[in-house]
Amino acid sequence: MTPEQLSTAIVDVLTALSDEGAVTFPDGVPASVTVERPRQKGHGDYATNVALQLAKKAGMNPRAFAGLVQERLAAVDGIAGVEIAGPGFLNISVAAGAQGAVAARVVAQGDEYGRTATLAGERVNIEFISANPTGPLHLGHTRWAVVGDAVARVLDAAGAEVTREFYINDRGNQMDLFGASVEAAALGLPTPENGYHGGYIADLAREVVAAQPGIVELPAGERVTAFREAAYAVQLRQQQEQLERFQTRFDVWFSERSLHEGDDVVAGLEKLRAQGHLYDADGALWMRTTDFDDDKDRVLVKSDGALTYFASDTAYYVHKRERGFDRCIYLLGADHHGYVNRLRAMAACAGDDPDSHIEILIGQLVKILKDGVELKLSKRAGTLVTLEELVDLIGVDALRYTLSRYPADSPLTLDAAEMTRQSSDNPVFYVQYAHARVSSILRNATDLGFAEPGTPDAEADPALLAHEKEGELLRALAEFPRVVASAAELREPHRVARYLEDTAGVYHRFYDNCRVLPMGDEEPNDLHRARLLLVAATRTVLANGLRLLGVSAPERM
Repeated sequence: MTPEQLSTAIVDVLTALSDEGAVTFPDGVPASVTVERPRQKGHGDYATNVALQLAKKAGMNPRAFAGLVQERLAAVDGIAGVEIAGPGFLNISVAAGAQGAVAARVVAQGDEYGRTATLAGERVNIEFISANPTGPLHLGHTRWAVVGDAVARVLDAAGAEVTREFYINDRGNQMDLFGASVEAAALGLPTPENGYHGGYIADLAREVVAAQPGIVELPAGERVTAFREAAYAVQLRQQQEQLERFQTRFDVWFSERSLHEGDDVVAGLEKLRAQGHLYDADGALWMRTTDFDDDKDRVLVKSDGALTYFASDTAYYVHKRERGFDRCIYLLGADHHGYVNRLRAMAACAGDDPDSHIEILIGQLVKILKDGVELKLSKRAGTLVTLEELVDLIGVDALRYTLSRYPADSPLTLDAAEMTRQSSDNPVFYVQYAHARVSSILRNATDLGFAEPGTPDAEADPALLAHEKEGELLRALAEFPRVVASAAELREPHRVARYLEDTAGVYHRFYDNCRVLPMGDEEPNDLHRARLLLVAATRTVLANGLRLLGVSAPERM
């Protein structure tokens, strides 16, 4: 029996009490109630504070209210007992058969276990990398590549329809400087003032010339444009390849240019004008964002007719909403904290509710240490260390897991040696080792002639899982869907990582106390089969959780 099933059972009890007139709920019977694992042993398998929450509204003493619920709830199939504690807490003990059924359900659902419908019907656009195609992705992009992807994965698992979007900053003076820098490297000329340096520029120049030998013979004005476009295509492809290797995939690669090549910017500004929030002053076009708590109004079109970056941001947001997204999520770096109010005000000026249609998450910086020294310089880029170099140094799994197990708004200083150490002190190794261990047990079981858990030939009886450590592991596995739903609702995938670490620890304690496979000449029995079912359920949960973080679940280590 899961927390969700207990919540439903309690709601059914409350509904019956209300229908009989035993209790009156002015606001109606709640659709769900909170059921949690108790922090202390001896307080049952689950606990709820429903009586403390509802008794006052019902005009009753909490313990008296709890007594009414206790009497009805104790009679529900699968519940072994209900006790009242303190001012009105209800501690619930689940029958062994009902609790063991969790393992059977996990195995039956397989890859689908943990998925919910809490966000079903919500269309979400999540933009979590916005980069110039003028150089390699670097450490500054890496955290968002992990966290943004993990947020998208848990949103999808919670039932939302998610589109992952990469915003390509491919317009403006930086693109011209980039093209001129590559051209200069190809021709052996000095890098232009404020141009791009680093070994990667020379690499791009060689690749462009090798693919288009005649490019160097073009007239000067045409040549720099040709270098810009060719190098842009190569650099963008490299960014895509780096992210693919990093297990971060995007549904849409949105070009800033495309906003301006069509009529999207004009259409977006006209929509805001229709809302009554644009005005002309000093020869410029302004948005009255101060109507919605921004610290100052924002210029959209300068007096010389040039569009501001904020005009592009505005048109881009309107474009997303017109594509049918209910919520637009932006993941921005710590240096963009000032963007929060202006983006919310922009959404309000577009006629939207900034509390439901736009969401801005701010992440803090991360530092990587190697041999006690912060990694800052790149061999290829010359400035920040690149994503590619980080993957080579640390590995995809270790880097992704470590960056995903902390709240995004907390600054991080991480040590490369600690992230790659193969010991139980390393969280990613600890969780992956647990998965490899359960996989090994299941392989050994097959060698001993056991049927695969969950198949008709396995004939496992979950009611036999009555040991204290089996109960702890079953309760941990039952929590997984709620952890995923909470991670999605709060945009905090680190909850999944911490859950996996806790569950791996619970599994190891179970394994140390409950022998799974027969020893020596011992005949296989029903308890072995039941425990193998529990082991298979554990493997499913660990694999599903690691997948939500974009981390592999190895079967051998």
